[in-house]
Amino acid sequence: MLYEAHFKNTVLSGPTNYYRMINLSTRLFSEKRSMHPLRLTLRQLQIFRVVADSGTTAAAAAAISLSQSATSAAINELERLLELQLFDRVGKRLQLNDNGRALLPQALASLDSAGWIERWALDRESQIGTLRIGASTTIGNYLLPAILAGFRDSLSEAARPNWHVQVAIANTAVIARQVAAFELDLGLIEGPCHEAELTVLPWLEDDLVVVAAARDPILPRTRKRPVSLAALRQATWLLREEGSGTREIINQLLIPHLHHLRPGIQFGNPEAIKRAAASGLGITCLSRCVVEDLLNSGVLVAPPTELPQLTRRFYLVMHEKKQRTHGLDLLIAHLAAVPAQRNVTGF
Repeated sequence: MLYEAHFKNTVLSGPTNYYRMINLSTRLFSEKRSMHPLRLTLRQLQIFRVVADSGTTAAAAAAISLSQSATSAAINELERLLELQLFDRVGKRLQLNDNGRALLPQALASLDSAGWIERWALDRESQIGTLRIGASTTIGNYLLPAILAGFRDSLSEAARPNWHVQVAIANTAVIARQVAAFELDLGLIEGPCHEAELTVLPWLEDDLVVVAAARDPILPRTRKRPVSLAALRQATWLLREEGSGTREIINQLLIPHLHHLRPGIQFGNPEAIKRAAASGLGITCLSRCVVEDLLNSGVLVAPPTELPQLTRRFYLVMHEKKQRTHGLDLLIAHLAAVPAQRNVTGF
């Protein structure tokens, strides 16, 4: 379409140029498909633009601090590479012909894009880009939205339009594998990491609570009396799927005291588990941030038990060979401040 519009509105400088441009177009598209290295340089286009503006190689050479011979050589090389004459030679003056006039806007656009890249690289304040974050289910659904909102608010006005986030939510094992494969820039997980290539940093400390429906028979009539270990062993437990960080941590924390967990229904996310517990299908152990709403409404109860206090650690994981960008550094600094905001230590 660009070629058609050009040829309808310009006069060809020679009878063979039309076919040369078709051949050049075919060759360039062919090279693009085979991924041959580009032979044109931005410097050649820059010299071409200055010569087009000034009209002589002598004036162009003075403008860009090159010798006249180097400037002429650059123009000759550009024409050789394109297999097209770009100028009409009128004495010492160089005037754009139809080929040159067709190339000039494309050259200007390319130089403008290159200039934008340089300005973007130098403007560290607004250089945020797209961040790919992975989070295990509890973190992704209950903590990450507020954390990202706080991160956005911490950015300068210049940086906010250039900030984009892609969030993947899955269980701990999946997130760790994706970070190890460089599919994610960082991961926030709630269970042990088994990927050797990852750097694991302690992040938040999380409270776990045993909860049951308000009318579950496991609850003692005297609510202040703790639920016994024997009663917990006989209870039906609603659990996450294998591979879940929560499931692995629950096993590590509870099995030493209860010896086994009598499994009920397995669910793929904590929201379904807490709703099932509220419906009386069994008891469960979940992060306090997951069940806080139903505890406040009285639909769920967190009775005292003979178990010790249950806590776990959330972790930030990155590949040990990950190249950290300015945007990623800003996000990590913001995440590091979250424990202090929650009155937890240990990042």
